Amino acid sequence: MMLRIAVNPSLTSLSIRNPNFRSCISFFSPKPFSLSLLLNHRKSSAGAVAVAANSITTSPSNLFNVDLQPYLSCSMPNKRLKVAVLLSGGVDSSVALRLLHAAGHSCTAFYLKIWFQEDFENFWNECPWEDDLKYAKAVCDQGYAGAKVDVPLEVVHLTDEYWKNVVSYIIEEYRCGRTPNPDVLCNTRIKFGAFMDAISSMEFDYVASGHYANIVHSFTDQMDKPSVLELSKDMVKDQTYFLSHLSLIQLKRLLFPLGCIPKDEVRRLATKLDLPNRDRKDSQGICFLGKIKFSEFVARHIGEKEGIMLEAETGDFLGKHRGFWFYTIGQRQGLRLPGGPWYVVEKDIKNNVVFVSRNYFSSDKRRRLFRVGSLKWISGEPPEQNSQLQCKVRHGPGFYHCSFTMEPGEDGHEDVAVVRLPEDDQGLAAGQFTAFYQQRSCIGSGVILESWDDQGFPVCEKALEIARMEDKSKLGKPVKIKVRPETPPKGSSQTDRERELADCQTAITNQEIPSSKLESTSIFIMNWLQKIREKWLHM
Repeated sequence: MMLRIAVNPSLTSLSIRNPNFRSCISFFSPKPFSLSLLLNHRKSSAGAVAVAANSITTSPSNLFNVDLQPYLSCSMPNKRLKVAVLLSGGVDSSVALRLLHAAGHSCTAFYLKIWFQEDFENFWNECPWEDDLKYAKAVCDQGYAGAKVDVPLEVVHLTDEYWKNVVSYIIEEYRCGRTPNPDVLCNTRIKFGAFMDAISSMEFDYVASGHYANIVHSFTDQMDKPSVLELSKDMVKDQTYFLSHLSLIQLKRLLFPLGCIPKDEVRRLATKLDLPNRDRKDSQGICFLGKIKFSEFVARHIGEKEGIMLEAETGDFLGKHRGFWFYTIGQRQGLRLPGGPWYVVEKDIKNNVVFVSRNYFSSDKRRRLFRVGSLKWISGEPPEQNSQLQCKVRHGPGFYHCSFTMEPGEDGHEDVAVVRLPEDDQGLAAGQFTAFYQQRSCIGSGVILESWDDQGFPVCEKALEIARMEDKSKLGKPVKIKVRPETPPKGSSQTDRERELADCQTAITNQEIPSSKLESTSIFIMNWLQKIREKWLHM
């Protein structure tokens, strides 16, 4: 077996690459290495070369004159663990690193470097990963009053894994007319999948990150009891939705130090600790896109194909579009139709037709029954079908009480859950995840499937016939759209706030929503649910 090792002259960085393993690991230290490197010429189960290296550690004494003891309840204090910490360069993961260090653990920070393969046209040079890595190094190098934290930083390259397991999947899902969730996939397949495989030979006790969630682990006399994924203390920032597809094996190896701390307190801690990135804004969107709009990425990798827009109720030809994959159910922005607001209500994938309507919020056109497939239950077993469950159909503080029944999948495939909500929801998009909860515990999730013919938005027969036309040039010019009165028609429950929520959902799906608007909308949803249900599960 051959290993390639590169060390810089000052011995502050070292790179190890095994030609038979796609991942490269780079080591950084704030001072020259004093390490003993043991290379075992055997492969681990993940196919990586087993590598053991000394970690530079410091005493958990308080270097910054900040009492962190009240914030350590989710960091397993005083257990002296060896922890691999995912460090993104952002505030959350940096505070998480400081808390773990204060809890007395031996920490090694890891930065995941992911961008496209060279043989694919891409925009990765627009991604601010260089700034992220700069901040990550600064956090690990930070000193105070002549002392340093001295946390070693390692860079793990997961380019191929990210393309294969996340990016390619996203592209294929959009080609099929579905709206995937890259954040769920990245957590399951990369951060706590490929990364765990890459460091499997390093014998870390846990992997930690800056996620807002809480994991309750079992110890000593309860070793047979499974770990539990619970809601974080912060009702708006909770990220259990994005972690809901993890397996129990993955969950047992994770620590989330921020699960017991509200977001605003994390920001205050960053300031008290004088972190180099304390003033950085929270990142929004998919890293590999950087400043590129998601629509531009889709156009580059899927292409464009002209299709038509039809009004669902009348079959009127309203205009043309660039391809159904640019649109998701509930979308309002970007339709460029007068007399609105217009919403995407259905898509004909086979014929590349997008159906739109101005009656999206009419009481007779809402959805409260849908199917969920690709189910993964954290415990390994589904809950009893008469259990009292809640669910989330998108990220945010809003829950639905729900019931479900299990049914055989089509053509003998895996079972699917038929979920029933007590209220209507217009933003149920195929490809998105539904996460299930029992009280404060997240118990699993699955992918929303396409609607049944009788459960989707009703499209008139005339519209369906036009969609099936082979030669759509016979339609001529689009009809002249009449402008509707500003006041919603009698019987409609549509409000300006509901339209704003639909816009925000579309923006979240397309990864283009600003952080401030996301938080504002999330807070509104929380208050809205409190008033309507008179019962609220806080996080």
